[in-house]
Amino acid sequence: MSTDLTTLFNDFDRGRLSRRQLLAALGIAVAIRPASAFAQGQCGGARAGTPECDTTLAKFPFESTGWKTVLLDHFSCQVVDYPKEAAYYAALMNWKIRNDDGKQATLDIGDWGGLVLRGGFQAPPLPPADAAAGSGQAAGRGGRGGGAPRAPRNAAFDSFCFGIDPWDAKKVEAELRARGFQPVADNDAKWGKDFQSFHVKDPDGFDLQISNGNRRNRRQGAANGKTSAPAPFEATTWKTVWLDHISFEVSNYKETVAFYTALLGWKAGKDEGSQNQCEIGDIGDIIIRRGGGGNRGAAPGAMMARRAAMGHIAFGIAGFDPDAVKAELTKRGLTAREDTGGRGDIHTASYKSYHTTTPNGFDLQISATTKSNREPTA
Repeated sequence: MSTDLTTLFNDFDRGRLSRRQLLAALGIAVAIRPASAFAQGQCGGARAGTPECDTTLAKFPFESTGWKTVLLDHFSCQVVDYPKEAAYYAALMNWKIRNDDGKQATLDIGDWGGLVLRGGFQAPPLPPADAAAGSGQAAGRGGRGGGAPRAPRNAAFDSFCFGIDPWDAKKVEAELRARGFQPVADNDAKWGKDFQSFHVKDPDGFDLQISNGNRRNRRQGAANGKTSAPAPFEATTWKTVWLDHISFEVSNYKETVAFYTALLGWKAGKDEGSQNQCEIGDIGDIIIRRGGGGNRGAAPGAMMARRAAMGHIAFGIAGFDPDAVKAELTKRGLTAREDTGGRGDIHTASYKSYHTTTPNGFDLQISATTKSNREPTA
């Protein structure tokens, strides 16, 4: 069986599977493969070592720049209702709203990251197979309560910006052009009077922004902005301290791993055969996995459109207590899907987290992972 738990749950989160279809699929999956095999991507168990699960790293597409990624400058996300999404993150994750100009809101993720929320999202049409299966997305999925309808995914993270060191705008541009890029300068003053950056495209055409951002020149002064939506519930006291991981679904994960390793100095992990968890310096991790182009789980070489997407993002919070976190989510009417990466009970597992759903349907993961414990044991 080629479908793993990660694929099943992501399809459920995106409305491609109904609750009944998910439960039926889980029953089949568990009967065929032990749950622990699903934690390590799509190439565990009997598939390990097969041709479609090759673990050889790809060669760099160009000479390494020698740059070091030092900051998550910001994510960019488009949603249907950005004020509601901004108010949700502010209340649940304690992210501070820096400004809202009526078209988008900018939030601080602690003192180490940022998020831009824009309106205007239009959901793409469902693939014919999903529409025929009656996934339930059109009916709406709320992301609240165990049996309640779940809201459709009306959100897409479509860009990320990372600060690098060393920075010299002319030299950075020259290095990019020497590697075949056509960098587009973006020095938007809303990020600071000295903000400098360039946009380039990764192998799937995903918008990568490279900036001069660091901890010293970003998010200066108090973030005391407001958005038009009211707080959806009482604020938590959580503190977001770490980028646990980005689940980055791409057409050819080996090619993408090599690209970011060579360009931004990310450290590739062990290639599992369908994904690779890379370190983004001292910022956090990213799981670059097979599954872009609308053909989730396709083997290398399969015909597909080139496309990258963030399936979910996991953030670590300080002082994570499994029971307390679940209670806080439940108290606010939010889902709390347990995820230990197949490592057992959430109270004793080395990896602890819950998935929940934002008002615009994005899969938000909240975990116990911090810089000090970024590598959970088996």
